[in-house]
Amino acid sequence: PLDENRWIEQFGCTASYRQFREGVRNYYKRHFPLTPEARAVRQLNPGNGTVSRVCHDPRVAVAVLNEMIAPFLMSGRLTVMMEHKIKEVETEGDHVRAVTVTNLRTGDDKILTAPYFLDATECGDLLPLAGVEYVTGSESQKDTGEIHALEGEADPLDIQSITWCYAIDYMEGEDHTIEKPAQYEYWKNYRIDFWPGSLLSWGSSHPITNEPREHTLFPVDDRHALWTYRRIVDKNNFVEGTFDREITIVNWPQNDYWVGPIYDVSEEEVKKHLEGAKQLSLSYLYWMQTEAPREDGKIGYPGLRLRKDVVGTEDGLAMYPYIRESRRIQAEYRILEQDISPIARTNGVAKKFHDSVGIGHYSMDLHPSTGGRNYIHMSCLPFQIPLGSLIPVRMENILPACKNIGTTHITNGAYRLHPVEWNIGEAAGMLAAYAVEKNLTPRGIRNTSKHLEDFQEILKKQGLELDWPIIGNSY
Repeated sequence: PLDENRWIEQFGCTASYRQFREGVRNYYKRHFPLTPEARAVRQLNPGNGTVSRVCHDPRVAVAVLNEMIAPFLMSGRLTVMMEHKIKEVETEGDHVRAVTVTNLRTGDDKILTAPYFLDATECGDLLPLAGVEYVTGSESQKDTGEIHALEGEADPLDIQSITWCYAIDYMEGEDHTIEKPAQYEYWKNYRIDFWPGSLLSWGSSHPITNEPREHTLFPVDDRHALWTYRRIVDKNNFVEGTFDREITIVNWPQNDYWVGPIYDVSEEEVKKHLEGAKQLSLSYLYWMQTEAPREDGKIGYPGLRLRKDVVGTEDGLAMYPYIRESRRIQAEYRILEQDISPIARTNGVAKKFHDSVGIGHYSMDLHPSTGGRNYIHMSCLPFQIPLGSLIPVRMENILPACKNIGTTHITNGAYRLHPVEWNIGEAAGMLAAYAVEKNLTPRGIRNTSKHLEDFQEILKKQGLELDWPIIGNSY
């Protein structure tokens, strides 16, 4: 489900992002037998999950995205190459000349050439291959001046945890227990000093206070219910008989994996930690099925069933883990905690950027990290996305298009969420197109007032909001 700002139904995202989320709702209204009550709800939340106003099946998201790009695919103006991986990059001076990608099914290579290359990979995979200056992990206070940066030296391998998500439903009276995961005993006995007990439990660390917190699986009292948190099917929204069971996504505190990073380490380490993340997620499911204490005094929920069909994989785990933190370019402008923090910005307004290419808002929300730090969670002011954070310090024709912009470990916690990443990608795409059309460089556009103003007008015409409609936090 989408992690969004509180004003998302009115403002705070691009027009095309709004088209997507409304497309999700309309897809349900067109294709599913909703109850009259659900159909009458303009802001339909299919799963009624507590984390988002549009909790929905990922297959619906794919269908809506395919609808949105269909005209460009069918007209031949867009080519989508699934299951390909970047192999190598050819550069000349400060320019990328070609990118070679490998078809993961056939092993065949293909060389791509273009005037501009945008990196929208989850981990910023293009950056090291292209020799782009970038950073990873946690910066130091000495470097950034951020209150929540590391007090000592920077730690490039202190990176937010990843999560290998999966979908489940619950079949009371049935047994869908999976095979015992190979690392189950390891995870059952795993302990770390900042976490209250075993990960295989109903307990966690509170993301704001870091105090121990107790969860329940299903709603029973005022404790946080995991089931409804990221529920994507609320059967009560549909005509009786449409769904026999509810479906939820397990992206919970207990399956955050922070033992080690999955980039800028050896291939052996990458494989080890990807497998470890899978094993943790499967171990948590197995624990829930076989050992979890229940509210009725029984042990285990064997009726919990992996929904492989929802995620489209044989093992029932998502096709790729949830990545919270990427490699980040060294940019013309680096967004700092003091730019968006209400503690630093005593006037209650985030730093204003003359080169804004979008807006966003979310708490600076950092999950436990590979450096052994617990949650870091701070309030954040509604912010802008400065174009300077999309411009590499040296390279001229490569642009970041997601959470690989010029943020820090701290500010990435606010800029990494879905509406903001979408906005960054749109702005990067239009920046490249404008640069080609006008025979300019992205750097030249940003640093020339007339070009910048003209480019920003194009963004606004395309439905990108460059400033918040009301000053500061008064709304």
